[in-house]
Amino acid sequence: MNHVLLERALSVLPNAYAPYSDFCVAAALECADGSIFTGVNMENASYGATLCAERNAFAAAIGTGKCRFVRMLIIGGKQGKIEHFCPPCGICRQVMRECCEDDFEIVLYDGKAFKNYTLAQLLPKGFSL
Repeated sequence: MNHVLLERALSVLPNAYAPYSDFCVAAALECADGSIFTGVNMENASYGATLCAERNAFAAAIGTGKCRFVRMLIIGGKQGKIEHFCPPCGICRQVMRECCEDDFEIVLYDGKAFKNYTLAQLLPKGFSL
């Protein structure tokens, strides 16, 4: 499944809007029913209004009524070149905590290899109600 998610993320990576950092990110989110939603980062001159690829993918899925998620693949890099792993930021990890269980899988790709983590590994002792 990592390769399917990678293909989907690669297909939207050119759509990232990153005129300030030039750091493009794409994410592909797999739902429990096998459907896949993608997102890209969207920067803003008011930096706090910037949206991450991961949160955009979750918003797209939730907007169609999806509420159970299995894994997300994340890629990114300067000018869209994938040369390093691109882990999710703290805000995205908290959004994942809101929407996912501890075993939710986060897959990173550096252009050569995949690294897999669980949400519990990337956000230990995460805050949740």
